[in-house]
Amino acid sequence: MTAVDTPATQVATGDAQLRGQYLREVLELLYPGCSTAAPGQGRKARSVVEYLAIPDARRCKLLVPTASRRVAAAAVRRFSEPQGRIGRLKRDAVAMALSSGAWTTLVRDRVRLTSTDSGGETVDRYLSEALGTPLHVSIHIGPARANRKPVLQLLDPRGHTIGFAKFGVGPLTRRLVRAEAAALSALSHVRMSEIVVPSILHAGQWRGLQVLVQSALPVWQPRMPLSPARLHRAMAEVAGACGLSQGWLATSPYWADLRNRLCQLVADTPEGSGRAATEVAQLFEAARALVEHAAELNLRYGTWHGDWAPWNMANVAGALLVWDWERFTPGVPLGFDAVHYDLQRQIQAGVDAQTAVESTVRQAAALLEPFEVAPGSAEIVALLYLVDLATRYLSDRQAEAGARLGVTGTWLLPVLIRKVRSL
Repeated sequence: MTAVDTPATQVATGDAQLRGQYLREVLELLYPGCSTAAPGQGRKARSVVEYLAIPDARRCKLLVPTASRRVAAAAVRRFSEPQGRIGRLKRDAVAMALSSGAWTTLVRDRVRLTSTDSGGETVDRYLSEALGTPLHVSIHIGPARANRKPVLQLLDPRGHTIGFAKFGVGPLTRRLVRAEAAALSALSHVRMSEIVVPSILHAGQWRGLQVLVQSALPVWQPRMPLSPARLHRAMAEVAGACGLSQGWLATSPYWADLRNRLCQLVADTPEGSGRAATEVAQLFEAARALVEHAAELNLRYGTWHGDWAPWNMANVAGALLVWDWERFTPGVPLGFDAVHYDLQRQIQAGVDAQTAVESTVRQAAALLEPFEVAPGSAEIVALLYLVDLATRYLSDRQAEAGARLGVTGTWLLPVLIRKVRSL
């Protein structure tokens, strides 16, 4: 990769710099052997594809192909539904500019990929052959986090969305892509009346990357009000998707699995490794004390989505759409999804993360009431969820990846430790 056509003279620091670096990495993976050049340069090389960087190359969140105005506009309109009126107005303005050809007024930066190899393999060609249809791709450039991966929107020449493709590029993201394929396969055999989930269009490997292509849910449709009762029914439906069980916490398969993950985390975190070692030690001790206190608590266990948050669902006319099933897990205490959703909802609304954790634990009884959690056990379930979430963050090394809430010791662990000590 050599250049990006942008009027900016310097690369911004912080998130912009990370996005720019990630943009180059993604293009190198998806277009092996290609290089970037400003329009008009690289005349001896064959032009492979040209993208517009939205909003610009330094802060790029979305790459849309320039081959067709219709496709470019549809890529913007149909990737997602922005939260808030201002976000929707900005999206619609960009889509209108792309559709009319007046995009230079709002979108200035282009990324042009060229190659001297006339028969080189690209992601466009691979996906077209895998799905048996010609297509264009737009590429989402997400924020820094350990589980960040290339996500592509696939569009036909008329601008209709065919589906979305995820590419696992490292050990963690390859595992997550495989897990989501397994989850969608399992859910395809379950009759779901409350929610709609994507179907698998293609799953496999390409150039060492794990690939999952799933059908497009109409996330671009206008959102409808969602009642708490309907949300709880949907979560309960998922909870029972793989059957329910019941038993003491200390002898449950759930605690055996969580304990194994904690032990592996301890083994993978060398002593003296600073903050990470301290957080792991604190988490392990809190988990041990929690389960020791609630050893004979009789809990019910089911399945959870694993990341049921406002940005992974949409209530549209006649359907509750739910996506991103890569954390789908059976055999967890009932109600985990409700606790997770409440916490993420508060954080998204701008509540301080530690305050949000405290609020969620405080409201545990009300959050878990629809799941018929045993009397007096709601707070224990909420604290088990915090242990599970902290284990995930530390195992995935979110702090090292630069995730906004990657350092659990600044928000999650203090509340967990204090609550466990007060039991």
